Amino acid sequence: MGPLRALPGSGGATGTPTPRSGTAPIRRARVDASAIEHNVRLLRGIAGTPEFLAVVKADGYGHGAAVAARAALAGGATWLGVADPDEALALRRARVEAPLLAWILRTEADFAEVAARGIDLGASSEAQIERIAATAPGAAVQIKLDTGLSRNGVEARAWGRVFELAAELEHRGAIRVRGLFSHLANTSPEEDALAEDRFADAVRLARGAGLDPALLHLSSTAAAITRPQSAYTMVRCGIGIYGVSPFGDPDRVPDGLRPAMTLATEVAAVRRIAPGTGVSYDHVWRADVATTLALVPVGYADGAPRAASDRAEVLLGGVRRPVRGRIAMDQFLVDVGDDDVRVGDEVVLFGDPATGAPSADEWGAWADTIGYEIVTRIGPRVEREPA
Repeated sequence: MGPLRALPGSGGATGTPTPRSGTAPIRRARVDASAIEHNVRLLRGIAGTPEFLAVVKADGYGHGAAVAARAALAGGATWLGVADPDEALALRRARVEAPLLAWILRTEADFAEVAARGIDLGASSEAQIERIAATAPGAAVQIKLDTGLSRNGVEARAWGRVFELAAELEHRGAIRVRGLFSHLANTSPEEDALAEDRFADAVRLARGAGLDPALLHLSSTAAAITRPQSAYTMVRCGIGIYGVSPFGDPDRVPDGLRPAMTLATEVAAVRRIAPGTGVSYDHVWRADVATTLALVPVGYADGAPRAASDRAEVLLGGVRRPVRGRIAMDQFLVDVGDDDVRVGDEVVLFGDPATGAPSADEWGAWADTIGYEIVTRIGPRVEREPA
């Protein structure tokens, strides 16, 4: 398998790898930056918008924020998006200087440093807009609107008041309103159409109040692919740029997307067991016949969800093998039958299905969740390295 190599920009946006002694089991998340670059180029071509925002929050969905950011920019992204200002500042410390938007704010914060680093602030309330104007005069603001998701975002009943306030503050030079944005719930085409209508109403209301934002964005990956009417001047693509399905379905991965992460380890032990032998906690699986088990030194502390116990598969020796019994915190077992498997053989938990490996989306289905959660929950014991 070769020596471990630290992925530039891994370990968060600061690029600090987790120390390794050389005695611990090898657990590697191989990140293919060229796949992220390819996926951005593909999705931008589909969207056809003047601007394209690549979402690199949550440490680039587990892939490394700075690595994902640089790859996305190489693929044609014009903006980067993160959840909170600390993530944005970490990217600036990693010398990523592209336009940045952060949209989950602490209302009582001082936004001076964030604004000074050229980071746009996604404001979700009248109070946040006032606080930005007070602590970071002249800051660029993008106003988040609630069009049906009922999360953050200005409520519809407050739109008129907030737009008038923003226009007044902009006239005084206290803020600069660069954008309006919202998010679809992806509940149904009908629900999304209602949200699109609400967003269009909000845009008209904002312009009527005297605002003229250059950036209007509503679409995430799913809408960028399926709802061109939502595109406006920019789309925000997150999970799709990492090659994971935006539809929460392993059978609905958009054509041409390439998974960017491969999670791999090595067989730590091999043992032969007799018929009737119970395996792992609670003995939820017992061998019907004599078989060989391979011990995989990855567990739910590393991102292999316990909910996928006795359901998931891995790639080992060029063959998909079933997980047997409970996935524990640090390890689980796979059934290799009578095949010759040895300590040190590579085990791929997920990666590119074109190689025969399960996908992150399949692991999501086995755990009754989505591929998003699988890639973002990879733990700190897993070394990120270039593919």
